[in-house]
Amino acid sequence: MSNIRITKQFNFETGHALYGYDGKCRNVHGHSYKLSVTVIGRPITDTSHVKLGMVIDFGDLKKIVKEEIVDQFDHATVFNKNTPHVELAKELTDRGHMVILADYQPTSENMVIDFAARISSRLPENIKLHSLKLQETDTSFAEWYASDNSPL
Repeated sequence: MSNIRITKQFNFETGHALYGYDGKCRNVHGHSYKLSVTVIGRPITDTSHVKLGMVIDFGDLKKIVKEEIVDQFDHATVFNKNTPHVELAKELTDRGHMVILADYQPTSENMVIDFAARISSRLPENIKLHSLKLQETDTSFAEWYASDNSPL
């Protein structure tokens, strides 16, 4: 049986600021992110299995990504917790805003690495994360490929 890749796409709105950056992105701003999640595996061949012919049910993949990424990042603001932005984060949190304090500078590159770890940890053993594409704007995106990285 062949390995097959399947992809599911997600959209979410997230704000961030890049502390110490020398351009406009040092200011708090937001993006309409598009995340493409591609997994790889062999379709189920057990004729008595309700998911016969599927690598993974798109609904099951959606549940994982929704819980790990979309529900947490949608309409939240992400700051690097190792910067003075923690003061702004506290102020926003005290006012009822959703804030994520990350262990990293919240660039698309670092976010996609974080997302890969979160999603990989939730996939069934026979399914592997193949790639992620995190699109920040219509013309800018970061990609993560399992083949470029050591196992998570």
